[in-house]
Amino acid sequence: MRIVLRVFAAFLATMLFSVSAVAANRTSRILGGTEANFWRILLATLFLAILANVSGHGLQGPALGIFFISGLVGFGIGDLALYQAFPRLGARLPIMLVHCLAAPMAAVIERLWLHTRISGVEAAFGAIILCGVCLALAPSEHLHLPRRTLTIGVAMGIIAAIGQAVGAVLSRKGYDFSRSSGFQMDGITAAYQRIWGGLLVASLSMLWVKIRHAEAAAARKKNWKEILPFLLVNVTAGPSIGVACFQWALGSAPTAIVLPIVALTPLAVIPVARVVENERPSRRSIIGGVIAVAGVIGLTWARLK
Repeated sequence: MRIVLRVFAAFLATMLFSVSAVAANRTSRILGGTEANFWRILLATLFLAILANVSGHGLQGPALGIFFISGLVGFGIGDLALYQAFPRLGARLPIMLVHCLAAPMAAVIERLWLHTRISGVEAAFGAIILCGVCLALAPSEHLHLPRRTLTIGVAMGIIAAIGQAVGAVLSRKGYDFSRSSGFQMDGITAAYQRIWGGLLVASLSMLWVKIRHAEAAAARKKNWKEILPFLLVNVTAGPSIGVACFQWALGSAPTAIVLPIVALTPLAVIPVARVVENERPSRRSIIGGVIAVAGVIGLTWARLK
């Protein structure tokens, strides 16, 4: 029953991340990637502070340092690199790099460090999910980009994937350490303790941009009435409740199980973007989505056997 709940948590995180991604796309267009990332993490920190101190453990627990470093790597460095890849490569390629590289990277790291084993059937279904995601998200034509732009963009995408993989494995380590110390860690508390690491990186990057581009930042006019609704949706569905569900899933399920399910996020974006932004999915996207969903169903079945 616990495994069923963890798989459900991963599904819920996927759906919330998809809603957050559409809202994030809108806010980043208006504010710019660095500033949009800063405001979403700052507001999410305040939101999670209320939840974690009312219904969770706040900053208590023996694994606070581990979760902080997990957020520093995943929330901070990983997201910062991702927002640098987007303007260079567009949306599809960075997302494909992150979600299709993070899962196998995390599986290898967790196997070597935490000695977590998964069955061959589970690994096969995880590979099917990633193949479906690749099919749905791969660019339909060759990218006509300068070599430097392409190289930096791909490098940032790979760094973002490493950040997500290492951050997820560190969270698993934090849960293991908490259990061995007799402390019951919950998803909201873990998300709250992680986000402080992300807030540190986001604040420093925001400060650097403001100092370096002070005149341009001062000249940019912001319509907060237009921004605020999308920012609040992004905060609620992404780095707060979405990440809490993600951490809940990582509580007992290996990263090799959770990350392939979360890799469905860009596919779940398709129907949300269709409603919000009137984007029509291609036939290949639909076929890839069907393959990926079939892989998730198979993975869940294999996990429950």
